[in-house]
Amino acid sequence: MIDPHAPAPHSGVPRSRGEPGRAPLPVKPGTGRFLVLAGVFVCAACGLVYELELVALASYLMGDSVTQASVVLSVMVFAMGLGSLAAKRLRCRPAAGFGMLETLLALVGGCSAMALYAVFAWTGGWGGVWGDGPRYLLVGFSLAIGVLIGAEVPLLMVLIQRIRRQDPGGAVADLFAADYVGALVGGLAFPFVLLPLLGQLTGALLTGVVNAVAGGALVLGLFRRDLSRRGRWLLLVANVTVLAMLAAAWVLVDDFERAARHAMFGAQVRVAVQSEVQEVVLTGGEQGRPLGLYLDGRLRVRGDDAARYRADLVDPALRDGPRGRVLVIGGGDGIAAREVLRFGGVRRVDVVDTDPEVVRLARRDPGLSALNGRALSDPRVRVVTGDVFGLLRGGESLGGPYDVVICDLPDPALTSSTKLYSQEFYGLVVRVLGERGRVVVHGGSVSGRFWTVGETVRSAGLRVVSYRGRGGGGFVLGGFRVPSPGPLPVIRPDRAYAPSTLVHPRYGAG
Repeated sequence: MIDPHAPAPHSGVPRSRGEPGRAPLPVKPGTGRFLVLAGVFVCAACGLVYELELVALASYLMGDSVTQASVVLSVMVFAMGLGSLAAKRLRCRPAAGFGMLETLLALVGGCSAMALYAVFAWTGGWGGVWGDGPRYLLVGFSLAIGVLIGAEVPLLMVLIQRIRRQDPGGAVADLFAADYVGALVGGLAFPFVLLPLLGQLTGALLTGVVNAVAGGALVLGLFRRDLSRRGRWLLLVANVTVLAMLAAAWVLVDDFERAARHAMFGAQVRVAVQSEVQEVVLTGGEQGRPLGLYLDGRLRVRGDDAARYRADLVDPALRDGPRGRVLVIGGGDGIAAREVLRFGGVRRVDVVDTDPEVVRLARRDPGLSALNGRALSDPRVRVVTGDVFGLLRGGESLGGPYDVVICDLPDPALTSSTKLYSQEFYGLVVRVLGERGRVVVHGGSVSGRFWTVGETVRSAGLRVVSYRGRGGGGFVLGGFRVPSPGPLPVIRPDRAYAPSTLVHPRYGAG
């Protein structure tokens, strides 16, 4: 039976000459043990939030969330192992070591999102090595945060044994239980509380504040007698300095975001909102300046070539055959709907988009509504927002069959869009097509990725023709009969390509 009040045995860890002797704790052992485990819980929650912040922001800035998540997770887990090894040198001063680790982790983790965003905004467009700066910084932050997180558990193991003698297996079980529960809370708090209420930058700063307060309070409150007077003052000053830096960044975060947007989009930013789906930015559109619509930092619409692009997308599909009922997938900006309404015989246009905020701007923003000719206010147009894949799966809610389906979607290489370029998705599109129906898809620049789009449309049971638009982009036109793109040049692949599916996406970097 373990005596809860028995002193911890000598661990065999050598003491440095200047280490003060161990003094009694200011609380009962049971209370002290609870406080240590509570500190483990909070620090674990903060560590996972840092990790998720890096994944989310890197996915937003650089795309391909699968790659970004893989890089962050693998580098961080590797770095945690390095941190565990490095912590051996700190076991002779576990309280001081843990306190400084948490102070440093709060600073690095709390400022990581701002630093990554700053490098992307101000140097990402320079090209060369500078263009890859955000990727190098992502790896650097993942490594640094992983090392600091990995060093926590060995030091906490020494501290919890400092309070109550316990077999190593039981101590490890207690620490990991608190650690994993804290990670659960942090993992749920990030998408459901921090991100929607505070955003990525402020959420990371708040996490850093909580981390610094929790680490500093644990050491200065519970283990302060294990520190020398000089050590207590150094730790206190370090914590106050970090908290002041995080607070200053918090106060300036709005100005920082505006400056970063201006660096990326120019000084013409008129609207910048974070919807539940993505960040939406509108530039220009006034005093003769061309309008730009950016979704998650990527140009979606540019006023001076929007009409040409949408004409390349819409005209070949509507030129021949019936066109009474048209479905536009992803056209929340209203520009594709405007092109559709120019054709005679169109009785109904259903527009399906994932983001209600884009639809709201398309209707109410003066610049964007002028560009789309206020098409979304036409009585023939019905707008539905929600999960595009799910709405097609319950196709009866859309009111098909349709004579034409227009897929005006972001690049297939983006992980959020890959599902909408899959064989399963086009199978759902085929279900809502009429007997003489056609479907047209924007496939991006003509490359291996584009040919994969064409083969995927073909695999759904359609006969396809690939063509090059006037702006140089590639498009895929499919139907139950062989379609014709009219005067636009037909192009053919130089080799065979396999279709992309939900479980085997094939849209890589090519």
